[in-house]
Amino acid sequence: MEIRPINLKSLRAHTPPEGSEEWDVLYNHLTNVAMRAKRFAQSFGGGDLAYLLGLWHDLGKVNPEFQDYLVAIWQGARLRKGPAHAIWGGALAYELFRDKECWKELAIPIAAHHGGMEQPGTLEQRLCDFGNSPDWTGRLGIMRSALNQLPRPPAHIRVPPDRLRFEFLIRMLFSCLVDADYLDTERHFDGAKARARGDWTRPADLWYVFRPNQIRMMWNGRGESTVNRVRRRIYRDCVRKASLPPGIFRLTVPTGGGKTRSAIAFALQHALAHPLHGFRRVIVALPYTSIIDQTAREYRDIFGDRLVLEHHSQIELPEGEDQDEHHIRQRLASENWDHPLIVTTTVQLLESLFHNRPARCRKLHSIACSILILDEVQTLPPELLRPTLDVLRVLVEDYGVTIVLSSATQPAFEDTSRLEEFHGVEVHEIVPEHASYFQTLKRVRYQRESTPLDWADVAAHVRMRDHIMVVLNSRKDALELLQELRGTPGLFHLSTLLCGAHRRRALSDIRSRLVKRCLLSKTEPVRLITTQVVEAGVDLDFPEVWRAMGPLERIVQAAGRCNREGQLDEGRVMIFDPAHGRMPRGTYKLGFEKARLLLNDHDPEELHHPELHREYFQQLHNDADDRKARRIQQARSNLDYPCAADEYRLIEDNTVSVIVDYGQGFARLEAWRRAPSRETWQRLQPYLVSIYEHEAHGFLNDSWMEPVEEDSNLYRWVGKYDELCGVQAQLDIADLCGV
Repeated sequence: MEIRPINLKSLRAHTPPEGSEEWDVLYNHLTNVAMRAKRFAQSFGGGDLAYLLGLWHDLGKVNPEFQDYLVAIWQGARLRKGPAHAIWGGALAYELFRDKECWKELAIPIAAHHGGMEQPGTLEQRLCDFGNSPDWTGRLGIMRSALNQLPRPPAHIRVPPDRLRFEFLIRMLFSCLVDADYLDTERHFDGAKARARGDWTRPADLWYVFRPNQIRMMWNGRGESTVNRVRRRIYRDCVRKASLPPGIFRLTVPTGGGKTRSAIAFALQHALAHPLHGFRRVIVALPYTSIIDQTAREYRDIFGDRLVLEHHSQIELPEGEDQDEHHIRQRLASENWDHPLIVTTTVQLLESLFHNRPARCRKLHSIACSILILDEVQTLPPELLRPTLDVLRVLVEDYGVTIVLSSATQPAFEDTSRLEEFHGVEVHEIVPEHASYFQTLKRVRYQRESTPLDWADVAAHVRMRDHIMVVLNSRKDALELLQELRGTPGLFHLSTLLCGAHRRRALSDIRSRLVKRCLLSKTEPVRLITTQVVEAGVDLDFPEVWRAMGPLERIVQAAGRCNREGQLDEGRVMIFDPAHGRMPRGTYKLGFEKARLLLNDHDPEELHHPELHREYFQQLHNDADDRKARRIQQARSNLDYPCAADEYRLIEDNTVSVIVDYGQGFARLEAWRRAPSRETWQRLQPYLVSIYEHEAHGFLNDSWMEPVEEDSNLYRWVGKYDELCGVQAQLDIADLCGV
C-alpha cells in the first residue's frame, strides 16, 4: 500500500445524519473523545491514559478503504459490514508499546471498543496474524503519519503492581473510552439530545429537596406508633453517621423500619458532609425489578422524573463496527448512568462489573466517586462472593466509592473465614442499637406446619382467609396453586411471568384493597399467590403470610410483608413444606437445606433474633462451592475478560427479552423500531418478560414468539398473555422453573 500524506481534518469519522450533509470530521471526533475520556478518568488518576485511548481509538478509519465505505453508505449502498477499524488502532498501540506491559492498557480497550475485550494472548495472536498481511506496513505507516497531527502521549504510563487491580483499571479505562465515543457520536447524529444531557445536579444538592419532604412525611399524619418512633430514630442515626469518612457501612434495619428512606438520607447527607470528595451520584442496587418499580417511584415523587434513572435491563443487540445510522443509534441506546440518582438491579450492577462487552461496560466509570447502596445484600450469591467482595473493596480503595450494605438479615462478610477478600476491612455500623429494634418491631408470630401439604390443602387454607399472601419457591408451584384456586374471589398472582407494567397495576389494586381492609369493616378479598419477587422491600401489609420452606433470609423477608405497619397485635407467618414443591438449583437450594436444619433445631420464634441469621450465613458461606469464584479470580489475574464475563453470572441460565401485548407494549415496540434510542428503550422496558434461552427455542418453533428483527435478541410474544398468570404457551409454561 502506497503511503500518501493525509490530513485528519479532511477525513471522515461518521456519515452525515439523516436529512443533513454535514460529515463528522475524524480529527474532531478523536480529540473530542479524548477530552471526554480524560474527564471521566480523572477521578481515579487515569486521565492521561484515557486521553491517549481517545486520540487513538479510531485511527483505523484513516484507511482509504474505510473512507470509501462511508461514502458508499451515505450514497445509499446497503453495506452492513465494512473494513475493520478498531483492531487497527489496537495494532498501532501494540506496535509502539509491545516491549512494555502497558501495551495491554492501550491495545485491549482500543481493539475492543466495538466488540468486546479479549484475553491478551488471543489479541496478541490476532495482531501477529495481521502482521503477516500485506496491508500491515502500509496501514501502520498511514496511522503513524497521522500521529504527527495529534497531541503527544504522556511520558509515563502507570501499571499497577497488583494483577487484579491492573485488570480492573483496564476495564474502567475501557468504560471511559466507550462512553466518550458513544457520546461524541450522539453529538453528531442527535445534537439536541446531546445538548439536553448537560451537567446533572450533584447528590449533595438533593439533600435540600429530600429533607423537607422527609420531615413532612415523619410528622404529618403518621401518628406516634412504635413503628414510626423506631423509624425516626433509625433516620436520625443515618444522618449522624453520614459525617464519617468515605468507606464501607452497614445499615441493619428490621423489615418495616424505613430502610429505603433512611439509606438515601445517609447517602445525600454523606455527599453533603464531604464536599471535597466530589461524590457524583447515588446508585441503589436492588435484587428484584418489583422493588425497583416501587423505589424509583418513591424517589421520583421526591426529586422529580428528570433526576432519577430507573434501569432494569439492557437490550442485547449485536455489537460491531457497522456504520449505518440505524445500527449506530441502536448501540447508542445503552445506558451510561449519567443521572445523580440511579435505581438498578443487583444483576445489572454486578454482572457489568465483570463484563467485557461495550454496552454493558459503558456505565462502569460512572460508579467512581459514587455512593453505592447494596440493598438486600444478603441476596448476593455465596458462590460468587470472593470476586464480588474483591471488586467492591477496590471500588472503595481506588475509585472513591462509599458502599452501604443494607439488609434486615445481615451477613458478616468480614468475619467469614473463607472470604479473605474482605478480611481487615473496617465496616461502620450505621445503626448502633439495631439488635434492640428487632424486638421492638416484633410484629408477627412464626409458626411451622408439622406435615407437608399438597396444593389442595394449601388452597383450602387460602379460601378460608379474606386477606392472605402465599409465597412459593418457583413459578411452576405458583401456577399449580393458581389452578387449584381458579374462580376464587380476590385472586392475584405476582411473578416474573408478568411484565413490569402488569405487576405495577396488580400491586396498586392489592394495596388499595389492603388499605380499605384497615379502614372499612366490609372489604374486597386479596388472596395473593406469588414467588419471591415480593419479598424484599415491596410495600405490602397482610395480616397473614404463608411461606414455603426456603432459605432463611427469604422467610424473614416474606414476614416483612405481614403486619408491616403494626396495625394488629400480632400477624401470623406460617412456614410450610409443599408436598410437591420445586426448588431452584444452586445456592437457593443450599440455603433451603441450611434453613430447614436450623429450624429443626430451633423454635421458629428465634427468627426474631439476629444471632440465628449470623449462624445461618456463616454456615452458608463456609459451605458454598467457591470453585467458580476461584476460576473468575484466576481469569481476572490472566486478564481473560471473556472467561470472567462468562463465569460471573448471578442468573445461571441465559434469558432473552420478550415484548408482550399488554397495555402499550406493542405500540412502544414500534416506537423503538422507528427511532431506537435510550429514551424509547426505557419506555419499552415495563413491557418486557424474560424467557430462558433454552425455552425460547421451543417457543420459537411452536410460533409462540418471533424475533423483532434479524440478528436481534429482542422478541415479540404472540402467544397467549393471561390477565392472571401472564405469559402462557399452552401447557409448556408449566415447565418454567425459577423466580
